[in-house]
Amino acid sequence: MLTTHLLYLHGFRSSPQSAKARQVAAWVQEHHPAVRWWCPQLPPSPREAMAMLVQGMAAWPRGSMAVAGSSLGGFYATHLAETFGCKAVLLNPAVNPARDLAKYIGEQTTWHDPNERFFFEPRFVEEFRALTHGPAARPDNYFAVIAKGDEVLDWREMAGRYPGARIKLLEGGDHALSGFDAHLQDMMDFLNLA
Repeated sequence: MLTTHLLYLHGFRSSPQSAKARQVAAWVQEHHPAVRWWCPQLPPSPREAMAMLVQGMAAWPRGSMAVAGSSLGGFYATHLAETFGCKAVLLNPAVNPARDLAKYIGEQTTWHDPNERFFFEPRFVEEFRALTHGPAARPDNYFAVIAKGDEVLDWREMAGRYPGARIKLLEGGDHALSGFDAHLQDMMDFLNLA
């Protein structure tokens, strides 16, 4: 089945202006201009983020949509893939944001505009817990690119979260996946864009 609709989800404190989001957008525009592309700015509340995404994808064809996400976006992508049964590409995906982001409660700035601030509320931790799934129902729906050198997330935990999925494990690397363009072809081949 060809993918006709692709959602890209950025990470915590990130935005659609992230390097990876822009690289994927440029690839889709150049090689698959007929694909419907959406990369929204996610609100800090996980519940509000999911409500916005589900509403925005309400008319998308379930059989030909896919999602990609980086870091926290990978956690959200997993939730959507489990909910809708679609393919997902995960880039150094967050596995347990309820645990890992609890220390960030308070005012935060965004990476791409330090003047832009938001408040990370305690209730968001419980909202993350509500979006957490058990083992993947269809591991073949997942392709994860995981860097052993990720300085933010543990690669063993990331890889262990997706048994049976296709995993591209990188020696070294970093959380931002520097040199990400080297993985774009594998990602797009997996997604089978229209």
